Amino acid sequence: MPPSSEFDGRATTWDSDPAKVERARRVAEDIVRQVPDIGLRRVLDYGAGTGLLGFELLPRAAAVTFADVSTGMLSVVEEKILRDRAANARAVVLDLTRGAPQSGAFDLVCTLMTMHHVPDPEGLLEAFRGVLAPGGILCVADLDVEDGSFHGPGFTGHRGFARGDLAARMRAAGFVAVRFSTPYEIRRDIGGVTKTYPLFLAVAVRPP
Repeated sequence: MPPSSEFDGRATTWDSDPAKVERARRVAEDIVRQVPDIGLRRVLDYGAGTGLLGFELLPRAAAVTFADVSTGMLSVVEEKILRDRAANARAVVLDLTRGAPQSGAFDLVCTLMTMHHVPDPEGLLEAFRGVLAPGGILCVADLDVEDGSFHGPGFTGHRGFARGDLAARMRAAGFVAVRFSTPYEIRRDIGGVTKTYPLFLAVAVRPP
């Protein structure tokens, strides 16, 4: 996970970008289509930021835990929980690259635009498997391989992921039934040229 300070200062204005809101809505819709019995599932929204994805899932899930390393982002989540009187939601500071909560604590783990910031994706995938109950589902939404223009110079994370490579990493971490869809495309003006960055949703199952 990137340092919390990287996102703390952006927390209060994060939701003002309609593209981010629409991105989360479209990913959530795809998750709901693909995940059975979501109303019975305890959800972990990892790298939740201000909770845009998790709050889309909240009315449909049994409970949602919003987890991030940015206290600034989580403060926004807590304000939303209070505003909505969401008894089935909580916000926690959590970095799965440094340790995991109770094994099998969740039935669905979802993460949006987080994986490409993580230095060790394999380790994070193994941590996801650890926190999922048997039969639990992992949903990873992130960028397809891109040319580095998405973040620009100085970015030290991953330039997206090749779907076949990520599928192999997910299987190596113990997941099965890996499948991909494309719920959204991000468009940005780069040097006067509109570039399109496809966003995949990878869905996989922790075996029973």
